[in-house]
Amino acid sequence: MPNTLPWSHIDTVLLDMDGTLLDLHFDNFFWLDYLHQCHAHKQGCTVEASRQQLVPLLARYAGTLEWYCVEFWTKRLQLPIRDMKRAQAGRIAPRPHAMEFLQALRQAGKRTALITNAHRQSLDIKLDRVALAPLLNAVISSHDYGYPKENPLFWQALQQQFSFDPQRTLFIDDSLAVLRSAQRYGITHLRCVATPDSQQPAKDCAEFIDIGTFADVCRQLAHQ
Repeated sequence: MPNTLPWSHIDTVLLDMDGTLLDLHFDNFFWLDYLHQCHAHKQGCTVEASRQQLVPLLARYAGTLEWYCVEFWTKRLQLPIRDMKRAQAGRIAPRPHAMEFLQALRQAGKRTALITNAHRQSLDIKLDRVALAPLLNAVISSHDYGYPKENPLFWQALQQQFSFDPQRTLFIDDSLAVLRSAQRYGITHLRCVATPDSQQPAKDCAEFIDIGTFADVCRQLAHQ
C-alpha cells in the first residue's frame, strides 16, 4: 500500500488545522460567500459588485501573514471579522475521524503540534468549537512568530520552540505552497489532504501523496 507511512521512523507529527483537522468548508463559506454578503450590505451594493472589489484585494495578500490576519481585515474592510466568524461558528467541524486520529497518535506515543496560519482570534473560536487542544502537545499560530508557514523563517522559529528532528517528522497540510516550504526546510515525511472541503471534489496533490482517510491512518497506527 503506497500510502503507508513508516511509523517506526516518525516521532513528531505536525498538523495543519483548516482543511486538515477541520473541514475547510467553514473557511471557504466565510471568505467566498459570507464576507461578500456582509460587505455588500455595508456598502449598499450587490454581492457580485462586492466580489469584484474584494477578490483582487484578497488575492493581493495571498501567502502573506496579512491574508490570515483578523485584525488586518477588520481594519482594511471596516467589518467586524471576529464577530462575523463567531456568528457562523456552527459551521465549524472536524474532518472525518480527525479526533480519532489525534487520539491514535497520542496512544502511539507521537509528539504532536497543530501549526496553523490562522490568526489567534480565529484559532480561539475554532478551539472553542472543536476540542483539539487537549489531544495535542502544542498549538502554534504563525502569527506568534510573525511569518506564515510559506516562509522559511517560520520553520526556524518552530524548531526553536518545538524542537523536532525533520527526518523523523511527519507534516500534513492541504496547501501545496506550505508543503513545499516544509520540504525545502528538510521535513522528510509529507502528506497532502486531497479533500480539505467536504463540499468540494478532491484536488490534485501534485508531487505529494494524499494522506487518504484518517480512518485508514488510524488502522495503520494500530498495527505499527
